[in-house]
Amino acid sequence: MPELPRVPLPPQSVLDAFGLRGVPEPLTGGQGRSVRVGGAVLKPAEGAEEEAVWAASVLERLPRGAGFRVPRPLRSADGDAVVDGWTAAEFLDGRLGPQRQWSGVLAAGRALHAALREEPRPGLLDRRTHPWAVADRVAWGERETDVVAELAEPFALLLSRWRPVEAVAQLVHGDLTGNVLFAPGRDPAVIDFTPYWRPPLYAEAVVIVDGLLWYDLPPELLAVGADDPRWHQMLIRALIFRLVALSGLAGPSWRAGEKEAARFLTVAEAVERGCSGPGMPTG
Repeated sequence: MPELPRVPLPPQSVLDAFGLRGVPEPLTGGQGRSVRVGGAVLKPAEGAEEEAVWAASVLERLPRGAGFRVPRPLRSADGDAVVDGWTAAEFLDGRLGPQRQWSGVLAAGRALHAALREEPRPGLLDRRTHPWAVADRVAWGERETDVVAELAEPFALLLSRWRPVEAVAQLVHGDLTGNVLFAPGRDPAVIDFTPYWRPPLYAEAVVIVDGLLWYDLPPELLAVGADDPRWHQMLIRALIFRLVALSGLAGPSWRAGEKEAARFLTVAEAVERGCSGPGMPTG
């Protein structure tokens, strides 16, 4: 994917506000925006302070011992979840999935979504305009968009396979694939909460599509949602979501277009083959 810019380190005033001591150390993985200071991880809200404050309140309410862990948000001495544009949460150690932990990633997501089931829909989701929010709306037929020319062919193919589907939406983590940590004897830790208002089955489809696109997903996991007749359409939406987001992140000097287009076409065909057997409707 296109390289995203790294962020500056938090100033000492932010560390003082959260009561932290130590030298900030950039963390690898994700979007390269997080730093560790002792037992805490700090991350810039980057203009999404409203969402960060709301997310902190949601994560604070989640139960413990329910089959997953989340980093508990830290607050300043004044009770603020965001200080000068920075958030802080406890650091959770563990080995990052999903390799060899696909079932664990899916199980952690299911446990988290069960705990989130009664959370109300926040209006702030409607105000987001970043590439992933746009891609999510396109994937669900809520808006139209153009994509970069290099991705036009797989995009058109996926849109031709898109069909309406009925499913109950709720608050979900829409980017589980690389955001679950595993530690011996502990529940998996779900990090970098990325909220969307969609069916939990769709969140699982995003994990499977990510595995097909960019990881060595075991082929049998393509059928993980096969008992639900909506599974094929969830996979189609997940592919559209990733493709449109990738297009939105691609700059004028992007050079991976032809390779990524071939990748999406290959996975789209794999989804069709995998969803055309007994018990796997393609409608």
